[in-house]
Parts: sequence; C-alpha cells; structure tokens
Amino acid sequence: MSKIWNKGFDADKAVLNFTVGKDRELDLRLAKQDIIGSLAHIKMLAEIGLMEREEEKILRTELQNILKDVEKANFSLDDDAEDIHSQIESMLIKRLGEIGKKIHSGRSRNDQVLVDLKLYLKDEILNIKDGVVALFNLLQRLSEKHKNVLMPGYTHGQIAMPSSFGLWFGAYAETLIDDMHTLIAAWNVTNQNPLGSAAGYGSSFPIDREMTTRELNFATMNYNVIAAQMGRGKTERILAQAMANIAFTLNKLADDNCMYLSGNYGFISYPQELTTGSSIMPHKKNPDVWELIRAHSNRLQSLPNELALLTTNIPHGYHRDYQLLKEILFPAIETLHELLRMTCFMLEHIEVNTDILNDPKYDYLFTVEEVNKRVLNGETFRDAYVQVGEDVQNNKFVPNKEVNHTHQGSIGNLCNAEIKDKMEKVLSNFS
Repeated sequence: MSKIWNKGFDADKAVLNFTVGKDRELDLRLAKQDIIGSLAHIKMLAEIGLMEREEEKILRTELQNILKDVEKANFSLDDDAEDIHSQIESMLIKRLGEIGKKIHSGRSRNDQVLVDLKLYLKDEILNIKDGVVALFNLLQRLSEKHKNVLMPGYTHGQIAMPSSFGLWFGAYAETLIDDMHTLIAAWNVTNQNPLGSAAGYGSSFPIDREMTTRELNFATMNYNVIAAQMGRGKTERILAQAMANIAFTLNKLADDNCMYLSGNYGFISYPQELTTGSSIMPHKKNPDVWELIRAHSNRLQSLPNELALLTTNIPHGYHRDYQLLKEILFPAIETLHELLRMTCFMLEHIEVNTDILNDPKYDYLFTVEEVNKRVLNGETFRDAYVQVGEDVQNNKFVPNKEVNHTHQGSIGNLCNAEIKDKMEKVLSNFS
C-alpha cells in the first residue's frame, strides 16, 4: 500500500519503522472513532456541494460495512498500512475506486487524529466515571452497613480518637467526588470539536464546522484552528491529572487496607482465596492485590509529569512527538479501569472486626471524650484537659467507651444521603 502522502518516492525502511513505532497497534483502538468522524465529514461535504449525494450514500454504506467488521473484531491493518486513517481510506479506494479518493477533502490527518482521540477519550472518560460511581456506591453501602462499628482513629501514626468503619468507608466515598470534579474538567476540554482545523490552519473549502460538531455530538468546537491543534497534548495532560487524582485516592485506600489487614492491627480480613501465602511461613495471608493496587496507583500518579515532559518545549503546530502520547496514555487508562474493578471486587468481600476496641491498648482513644464530657458539665476546657492528663499519667483513667457525636459528618451523623446528593450534582455536569 502506497503511503497517502507519497509523492513518487519511499522513505528509508529504517526511518519508516522508527517513525511508525507502536502507532499501528494503538491505532486499532481508534478504528471506530475514525469511521464515525469520516461519516460526519462526508455528510458535511455533501451538504456543501463538495461531494454528490449519491457518492456520499455509497461512501456511507461502505464505511458502515467497515464499522461492522470493527465491532465484530474482524478488522486489522494491512502490513504496509501506516496508520488507521490510511488503512480505511485505502480500503474505500480499493472497494469504490475514484469515490474513495474524495473522503479526505477538507481535512488533514492532523485534525483527523484529533477527532479520533477526542471521541475515544470521551468514551473512556465516561467509562472511568462509571467505575468511580460503582466504587462510590459500594463505599456508601459499606458505610451504612458498618456505621455503628467503632475503630481507632490515628494522627501521626499514634492512637488518637474514636472513629468508625462507617466514617472510614464514607470518607473515601466523599473524596471521590473531589476526583470527579477534575474528571469533569477533562471531559469539558475533550468535548470540543477540532475537525476542520485541518493541518492547523483551516481550509479554503467552505466547510461547515457547526454541522460536524452537531453530528459528532460535541458540546462545542475548538473555534480557532491553531488552538484546535494546540489541544494535542493538552487534552491528554488534563485527563492524566484527573486520572492521577483518582489514583491518589485508590492508593491511600489500598495502603489503609494493607495496614489494617496486618497482624499488628487486625481490623479487617479477607477470604483466604483473595490473599496469598508465603513459601516458608504457613500462617501468612498477604494482601498482594492491595499492594499491587497501591503500586499501580503510584505509577499513575506519575502520568501527568511524564506527559508534561513529553509535550514541553514544542512550538505550536503538529509535531511527531505527539505520537508517543498514545503509548503512554492508552495503557494507563486500561490500568485505571482495572484498578477500579479490583478495588470494588476486594471491598465486596471485606470482613470487619467488630471487637477492636475491647483491647485495653485502645482505652486512651476516649480521653478527648472524657474532657468534652467534663466541659459540658461546667468545667473549663483547660482544667478538664489537665485533670484527664493527670489521670492518664497516674494510670487512673477509666474510659467510657460510648461516643455521642451528633454534628454533621461525625460518627453519629455520617451525612451519607447528603454526600450522595453532592455526587449526583457533580455527575449532572457530564452532558
């Protein structure tokens, strides 16, 4: 297959192999989006008179046939195809002759790949959103289920004040809402149509960019054609930051699980088949799944920096550097999907220890409760603090292990309904 940019000579084979890199295999993921973009484009070309209606109909039918093959996983790139764009155009020319040569009028591979990427990333952002929502709902259910089970809270790694499993699970549910705000930012940046920017400087054809924006279901367009091309790299960086924020939450949750599962804590447990053993220690139940979630999440948190370094010091306009964005971002998206699935899978099987605070080493959790009780009975805070401190030093402190927290967001008032309402309001921003 001759390259679509061929002007009578071929580049050196080593150059071709190096410049194509992994682009061919990664481009297969964009086949559906490339066809969808082409369907909108030829409809617009027919509307403005650059293509006969009958030609558009013929092209549409053949593109839909190719799309069916893609959806059935019966599609591949020919050995000499440079990318997904040239593959589909070559197939149309081979099947339809001269009509197939008209599909590229008014666009460049620069805006074609931008459209493909934005449509693909829109789908993936919605998939990430669904994964986060599934985890959020699970955490809320666990919070309600275990809301009356007390556990120690820590500051500086030291025993601090009473907490509860309801509070712990609920905390991770609410912090996911913060992550969704940044995912919405990525959605809004992605949800803009770059088609028509061509190589970055527009076209002398009277193309209708409003029409393709509607056809492709973008919320708006990148109006300035240079700005549209400048979105390459920036879109990926903003999405990477949103992914890193979610990974930060998953990392902390995984670390908590590793710690609470250890014998020194014993706050939670998992069925034996969800843990691994030791080659020499028969008693071990290692939290390998959580450790790998923690490790993968750490890698994902480096994603924004990696993309930032790749896209720094590049002047405006298209550059081949951007090709490597797919190599970095696409596998990272797959990893995040898997982490969300495995986090839900593990939490669905978590077992909570309901007797943690019977251990006397947790008696001092209730010193603040005692101080507050005395203040409510008329003592000043400072006098009550000193007296309870002296009781602790003299081993005279006897805890009352009942807690009476009533304010919003505390042990006795988790506000899970309000948190759910907050999440639903955030989700409404995904138009």
